[in-house]
Amino acid sequence: MHDTLPALSIPVLVFAGGVYAVCESWWRRRHPAPPSPYTHQAARLAERAMLMDAERIVAGAYEALGTLYDGSPATGTPVPATDVRPGAAASQDPDRSAPAPARRG
Repeated sequence: MHDTLPALSIPVLVFAGGVYAVCESWWRRRHPAPPSPYTHQAARLAERAMLMDAERIVAGAYEALGTLYDGSPATGTPVPATDVRPGAAASQDPDRSAPAPARRG
């Protein structure tokens, strides 16, 4: 007798959930939500922001390294210094042997 109430509460809860789902479905069909203005607009704004960031990065890179592409250094623009001297070989001397790489076991 004590198990009757919990045994009957399960079908009542299932029935109440079904009634709630039907009522919510009916309400949503009668009162649809307005289309979100942020879906396409947000995509366009993100695309525009990404394009502006890319243009800023490219402009900054050209400012820093533009003299390398132009061929003549601009006045007052420092060229990044490297450790390579004119006439220095780009590769190692063929008479010198390179150290063997360490093996990992």
